[in-house]
Parts: sequence; structure tokens; C-alpha cells
Amino acid sequence: MRIIYLDIDSQRPDHLGCYGYHRNATPNIDALAREGVRFDKVYAADAPCLPSRTGFYSGRFGIQTGVVGHGGTAAQPRIQPHRGFRDLFDEQGLARQLQEAGMHTAMISPFGQRHAAHWFYAGFNEIHNTGFGGMESAEQVMPVVNRWLSVHATQDNWYLHINFWDPHTPYRVPLEYGEPFANEPLPAWLDDAALIRRHNQMTGPHSSMDIGMYDDGESPRYPRHPGKVTNLQEMRKFINGYDTGVRYVDEQVGRIVAFLKSTGIYDQTAVIVSADHGENLGELGIYAEHGTADECTCHIPLMIKWPGGRADMVEGGLHYQLDLAPTLMELLGHQACPIWDGQSFAHAITHGQPTGHEALVISQCAHVCQRSVRWNDWLYMRTYHDGFHLFEQEMLFNVQTDPHEQHNLAAANPELCRQAAWRLMQWHDGQMQRLAELGGDVIDPLWTVIREGGPMHANAGPGSPLPGYLKRLQATGRSYGAARLREKYRRFLDGTRP
Repeated sequence: MRIIYLDIDSQRPDHLGCYGYHRNATPNIDALAREGVRFDKVYAADAPCLPSRTGFYSGRFGIQTGVVGHGGTAAQPRIQPHRGFRDLFDEQGLARQLQEAGMHTAMISPFGQRHAAHWFYAGFNEIHNTGFGGMESAEQVMPVVNRWLSVHATQDNWYLHINFWDPHTPYRVPLEYGEPFANEPLPAWLDDAALIRRHNQMTGPHSSMDIGMYDDGESPRYPRHPGKVTNLQEMRKFINGYDTGVRYVDEQVGRIVAFLKSTGIYDQTAVIVSADHGENLGELGIYAEHGTADECTCHIPLMIKWPGGRADMVEGGLHYQLDLAPTLMELLGHQACPIWDGQSFAHAITHGQPTGHEALVISQCAHVCQRSVRWNDWLYMRTYHDGFHLFEQEMLFNVQTDPHEQHNLAAANPELCRQAAWRLMQWHDGQMQRLAELGGDVIDPLWTVIREGGPMHANAGPGSPLPGYLKRLQATGRSYGAARLREKYRRFLDGTRP
């Protein structure tokens, strides 16, 4: 068995043709989807990058591993009691289990160095760091891919993880690639000057006036990446920058498939296309960031072309990304680790049977602190730290009728909110009991993030960007938002927090 896992950073499903996107951005990925099973409702349990990829290879929720953020204590795995010669990431991580199943494991990614997440590499025979800390463009990744495939492709029993970055901010596709979407219409919901004006009054990092995080700065190194969106022309530049990154990666996928076919091994090779998380492209007033626990950030694509598996099939059950670990082990005829939190959906691939969870709990603690519940047509979001966006504590969206989360229905649907809060409580109680049974500390890392001043990218503790950002809000006509933030975070700003 040969397996290629194509990990496209920040790839939203709804900007792929096979998920219904109106632009012809992904002809090669769309062709792959027709040859396998496309999963419509797969979610990163913990977002963004570091928590998501930690969850994927550990097979565990962030509340269990301790990795829920990008900095501070919650960016490190919790201390493992009674650690042996090796730790749990090596002994029971997905890559190690693939080795135990007879696979030679290889990775082409700078991610472990980008986030100092050295546990990400546990269980890999080969690690090829492409060397630019996640600022790579595909023309820097593909030579490494080509060299590896030229040596190993016709061998048997290997797993290769390939990491592409071009849809990730800042948009970095070389200018000489051109403008493939220059004459293509915008997504209809963003082609709206009134929406842009509303968003221009909103606060928070990566708002439409502050795409640079806390300012509108632009870099000549990334001419496709705008500093702000204040009109439809700038909106077009913004969306075209993202979509061009998607198209650029799709061409590399086409080249990989062509190589596999030319060597005669394509039909015997499993190809998986997925992502670590999606991207806010205007949802909740956030641009060019993966900053929330919701549909746009946590919903990810997943397509699996498996030798002997179903083809041209769409599966609509609710799944976590970390369900893929037990799924792969079942497909390879091996047992999943008892410590893993996911459940296999292998029967959807082999027999076309419906699978999935009744509901999912998804989390974010790097830009905000949120936990959300996804069930039926609904998304319930509970905010513990708003990341300076002034979010309500409770938000409720019907993601079927309102996929871009424009209408908070919480006030009109208290019973649905109570139902979702009960689901969240049940999940949390189960997770905390599991923590206690496994030993070690029994601290929810979300509260560790709060204790340390909030999420790394919106921290209100010492050295916070908030005082300077309040001045920017005043200077850019958002004094009302500045006043609300000043009052909400007054104890941090005046030093009276205990």
C-alpha cells in the first residue's frame, strides 16, 4: 500500500469546485474527488494550525493533549505522568502506528520547526523540512516532492505527508503566475458594498480595516496580499489572492497525479486531500485568518481515493479530522489505539455505508477562546475570550441557510441554545473524566489560556497590542468600538487585574 496525504494549509471546502465553488479553481482536485469518497462535513476538533495538526497525528482532542493555542503553556503538550523511554506521541501517535503496520513514513513539511512542535515529527522515518517556516510557495515545495517520488514511488508500503501553503496568508503566489480569476465574479455574499461598510466599523485583529492583524500594512514581498478591504476593488484583490493560492496548489496536485500515472502506480496508491483548517474570508468580520471556532475555520475538505474503495461518492455524516487516524488503521487491517478520541469511518470508503457523530464540539484558543457545537443544521458558539472582536457570549447560526454566519439567532432560539449548551457540558464532563482517569493534571487548557491573559494573538497581559490598537481604532473612525473594548478590558489596561 502507498498513501499520499496532501495537506493544504487554510483550504476551505467551499472554494473547491467539487464542493460547489463557482470558480474553476480546482480541476485536478475535483477529478480526484470523482475517483473516491468526498466527505462533506469534516471538522478540525481544535483550530488553528498547531492544535489541529497535533490532534491529527495524536488522534486526540486538545483538551487531552494540552495543545490548544499558539503560545504560552497551552502550546506545549501536558506533562505525561510515568513517561517511559518514549512518550505517547511516539508510542501511540498515528505515524508510529503506520510504522507498526509496515509503512515507511515520510514527511515534506516545515511545520514542526514553524511552531517548535517537534512532537509533530514523532514516528516519521524521514523528515524533509522545506526550510522557510511556512512561508513556502509551491515552487519551493515541489522540487523536494519530485526528488522523493523519483526515488520511492515504485517501492511498496509507504506513507508520504506533503504540506502546501499557498492559500495561507500572506498570499504568496509569484506575480508571473498571472491573474486566473481577473474576470471571474466574486462570491455573491461578498459582492456587497453595504457589507463592506458594516465590516469597516468592526474591531479586532484581521478585521477588514486591519488585515495585517492590528494594522493595514502591506509588504512589497507579497503584492497579492492587501492590507485592508474598504471597497469592492479591494475585496476582489483579497478573494483573488486566496483563490490564486488554491489554484496554484491544484496544479501541483495535477503534477503529482500525472507522475503516479506515468509510473503505473496510480491505481494502487491511496490519495487523500485535506487541510488543517479553513479560513475566515469575511465571516464574523474577520479577513485572512483562521480565527474562530466555527464553520469557516473548522470545516475542512476531505477526499479519499482508496484502492478498491468506493468512487464518485459523497458522504454527509459529521466527522472530526482526528477520526482519520482510526480510519486509516482499519483500512490497513490494524487496530486503533485505545487512547485515540476518534471513531473510524472506514465503512463509508469500503462499503458506502453512512457513518458519523450525532454532534461535534470544536474549539479555538489561539485567536479567541471559543467552544462550539455543530449538529443538524446548527452551529452554537460559546465565547470565553472575544479576541477583541466584541463577540456575544452566545451565538447561534443555521449553517444551511446562513453558511457565512451573518445572522445570530441565539436571542430568538433560547431552547436551541440550551440544547447546545447541554451537549457542550456533556462533552466537557466526559473529557475531564477521561483526563482524570489517564492521570496527570486535570486542568482544562482553555482556562490556562484565559489565566495567561487570553489567546496568544489577542493577549491582554503584559506587552499586549491592545493599548496601541485602541489608538488606531480612534484614528480610523471606530471610537465606539474602542470605548467598548476599553471598558471590557479595563482591568488589564489600568493594571488592576489581580
